[in-house]
Amino acid sequence: MTSSPWWAPHVYADRRPFLQARSRITTAVRAWFETKDFAEVETAILQASPGNEAHLHAFATELISPDASKTRLYLHTSPEFAAKKLLAGGEKRLFTFARVFRNRERGALHHPEFTMLEWYRANEPYAALIDDCAALLASAAQAAGTKNFNLRGREADPFALPERLTVGEAFRCYADIDLLATLDDREAIAAAAKRQGIRVASDDTWADVFSRILVERIEPNLGIGRATILDGYPVSEAALARPTAHDPRVAERFELYVCAVEIANAFGELTDPAEQRRRFESEMAEKQRVHGERYPVDEDFLEALGQMPPASGIALGFDRLVMLATGAQRIEQVLWTPVVEPQ
Repeated sequence: MTSSPWWAPHVYADRRPFLQARSRITTAVRAWFETKDFAEVETAILQASPGNEAHLHAFATELISPDASKTRLYLHTSPEFAAKKLLAGGEKRLFTFARVFRNRERGALHHPEFTMLEWYRANEPYAALIDDCAALLASAAQAAGTKNFNLRGREADPFALPERLTVGEAFRCYADIDLLATLDDREAIAAAAKRQGIRVASDDTWADVFSRILVERIEPNLGIGRATILDGYPVSEAALARPTAHDPRVAERFELYVCAVEIANAFGELTDPAEQRRRFESEMAEKQRVHGERYPVDEDFLEALGQMPPASGIALGFDRLVMLATGAQRIEQVLWTPVVEPQ
């Protein structure tokens, strides 16, 4: 027996309160950015490259010109490349509600088409994004009329000052692992993981083991009671971020967690085109190894990167924010028109 479609009146009636709250949160977020002198921008969905992260999967299409010639294009997985081109063009502060597309992703927290709220600050410190996150959590809660965020039985106070924790501190605290001592040493991190009872496969890379420890031991403890800023990722796990001034092994990258769910990913942006190309090529080599495919590098993006000012940027999963603020348990509950499930 098939379930009722999302537009069935009895199904839609249950979803409508979440959607009304979504509209209020959208309005509140826009108003907050306007008070901070951000320009709202719209970025093209069709791009020469969908992004160059090894484990992101894109939707591809063809552009057919009037002369019938064909060009492979992709639906973007993030508006990041286009937004950075706008920074190179002269924008100082910008934000966008971008519809983005990721293949092979569907579940309670994932959807093949979703909304990414991204914003960028040119010539402003990376730490400013942390203050932005705290303000937006509070704005979303006020718009939804709630005093607590909750998801899967966990709660967090959206008005409390976020906890700030480095990745190294989190690994020591929750997994008893000295992460920086294992950098670039696959056998060391694998041994540390096995001591904690974490499964390690023979073909796992350093990054695979790092991710498994993060998911199994670290993430369940983050954003409980209040939001957590997980800061200072290894450079190898921050493909678009610049190294920190105090330790070149660590990047200016943080993730925002609420109720043990990651809802935002922030970078002090890398602006070295040669280094960015090297990282892209490394990511695509890994994608070829694991998934048997690779995506092209956006040469126009690398050219713009060479002219882009120092900047900080962040991508926030807007649908997840709405879920937290409304108590929705599945992402489809907060999407106006979810993608149809295959039958």
